Amino acid sequence: MASNPTGGKLWNILSITVGGIFAISLGLLTSVYVATLHENDLWFSNIKEVEREISFRTECGLYYSYYKQMIQAASIQQGLHGLVYDNKTESVRTINILERMNVYQEVFLSILYRILPIQQYLEPVYFYIYTLFGLQAVYVIALYVTSWLLSGTWLSGLLAACWYITNRVDTTRVEFTIPLRENWALPFFAVQIAAITYLLRTHLQPVQERLTLTAVFIATFLFSLTWQFNQFMMLIQALALFILDCLDMLPTAKVTWLYIIQISGLLLVCVLQFFNSMILGSLLISFNVSVLIARTIQKNLKKGGLLNRLGKLILHVLLVLCLTLLINKFIKKILNLESDEHIFKFLKAKFGFGATRDFDANLYLCEEAFGLLPLNTFSRLSSTLLFYAYGFVLFLLTVAAVIVAFRNLSGSNQVQLKEKMEEYTVTLKPDAAYSLVHTVLFGCLALSTMRMKYLWTSHMCVFASFGLCSTEVWKLILKCLHLYTSQRVSTVLTYSIPIITLLYISFKFWPGIMDELSELREFYDPDTVELMNWIKSNTPNTAVFAGSMQLLAGVKLCTGRTLTNHPHYEDKNLRERTKQIYQIYAKRSPSDVYGILRSFGTDYVILEDSICYERRHSRGCRLRDLLDVANGHIMDGLGENEPDLKPSLYPRFCEEIKKNLPSYTMHFTRVFQNKTFHVYKLAKHK
Repeated sequence: MASNPTGGKLWNILSITVGGIFAISLGLLTSVYVATLHENDLWFSNIKEVEREISFRTECGLYYSYYKQMIQAASIQQGLHGLVYDNKTESVRTINILERMNVYQEVFLSILYRILPIQQYLEPVYFYIYTLFGLQAVYVIALYVTSWLLSGTWLSGLLAACWYITNRVDTTRVEFTIPLRENWALPFFAVQIAAITYLLRTHLQPVQERLTLTAVFIATFLFSLTWQFNQFMMLIQALALFILDCLDMLPTAKVTWLYIIQISGLLLVCVLQFFNSMILGSLLISFNVSVLIARTIQKNLKKGGLLNRLGKLILHVLLVLCLTLLINKFIKKILNLESDEHIFKFLKAKFGFGATRDFDANLYLCEEAFGLLPLNTFSRLSSTLLFYAYGFVLFLLTVAAVIVAFRNLSGSNQVQLKEKMEEYTVTLKPDAAYSLVHTVLFGCLALSTMRMKYLWTSHMCVFASFGLCSTEVWKLILKCLHLYTSQRVSTVLTYSIPIITLLYISFKFWPGIMDELSELREFYDPDTVELMNWIKSNTPNTAVFAGSMQLLAGVKLCTGRTLTNHPHYEDKNLRERTKQIYQIYAKRSPSDVYGILRSFGTDYVILEDSICYERRHSRGCRLRDLLDVANGHIMDGLGENEPDLKPSLYPRFCEEIKKNLPSYTMHFTRVFQNKTFHVYKLAKHK
């Protein structure tokens, strides 16, 4: 029976319209959901401004402070000048904030707030947080569209979005870390992946391809501009492209364009960040350039039989690896670059390439966020059926990928073999192959470093929903089980399984979500509020404060005072400075600590009992232990010590200063105290 082309077109238009409405609706609902959770958790609309600002903990407060600084500046030009020539973030130094940190989003938002006629209706803080919550809508829509593109049905996107929402604990933390760089960047990364998924489709028109490449470039640029770890995430993406290109699973021309887009996007960000040397010295640029060079050297890489191809492939991988290391070493030597050395020290220690006493590396190693992914993550993901579906689809497509890769490397042209392999090829189109390798590589990253799980779990929702809603996947399963009788059977499974899963998720988790939305709490941190109010009322505007980097970010935001150090750790001089400032928690003499603090222009030092008497970490991971080991001193408490560590000649500074002994009072005078904080003013003598 002949099909009706007009009816088919109308059905497609109707399907796209309904799918689009669901995508936008779920995106907006997610935004409202996380915004409501944030409001209910803190009673944000009813607390004082200082309490709102304190709720932006650690580096979140530092980033938001630049938005506030731009809003309060006399003019946009003056605000920008204050960022380019900043002397309040690091005392006795003038630094360029736009070069050092990824804060263009704060600059853009502050300018937008100033020029739009909304000041009477919307406070600056709400404009800021609503923008971030709005980006969650973009994030969910991008995940929805990616899944839809992969499977061919919007039902897949619906399932992906529902999984993202019901697994919120493991897919996002935007509601309690709003200004964090990843909350700006990940929506753009999701848009980029959606655009790449569309780009990898076959039979695209030249105009469609150019428009898609433009979308990939814009998304890549925005992702790179908003997060300092962009280069590491895109390096993993480049590795995925490299693997698939080597195995002949992606069109080489499109892969080349993606390499060029990554390089050009990053270089454009480099220009905007006043030629930030950390970007120029990134492994991503070295790797992509190396791949392009190696490909021109080895032109016949994809010709020959299996053994011939494998030999060429091994040589190609070695050539790319050697070129990457040589180019990267050369760039770092020329630029005298050491900004990212702490990351490599951390990775070296984390993966067992020798123990380290390096303070910075141990600071990361001892943080739970940089540890292995906890096992209870999988039980939470399994409760929504996400992990089960993901494992099922992953296994199936991995087997298919291995078979297809073997066929490609064999270079066989036998018609019989091609026909035999057709069932596998259908389920591993270029976009599906990219999605598979992407999820595997980012899965490895998440398993090794918990903080990076949000890159994996969101794509897990896309990958699992695509697999369950793909006709090709079900067709392949049925053929393997010798149960395939007609296209209709696989189509029934394609729709029935996802619908059953959606019904299960709805019935199981809807009551919990409603309870969560009705649960009301209130921000409560009276000690920090008291400290900030005291600083604003009792210290000069030019006063310089020393303390923990987490607390000082709040001091800058709430009081505008000058800091000695802060949590944005991607600078060697700052890391050295932080280690020196932290001697206030080590076993050092009062004159030593005084000399260190005065060398950074310190007027006041804030000591925290929660650090001085820390119990959150076990012995060996407390901040005071890290300092003791770095200083060559024996750690406090029962337990093993390395044989070359020696007892310190002095007691712990943060404990001993409270005894008001003459050797301490001649340098330090206590001017404020509550249950949590102790503030000491430094004497002005030399």
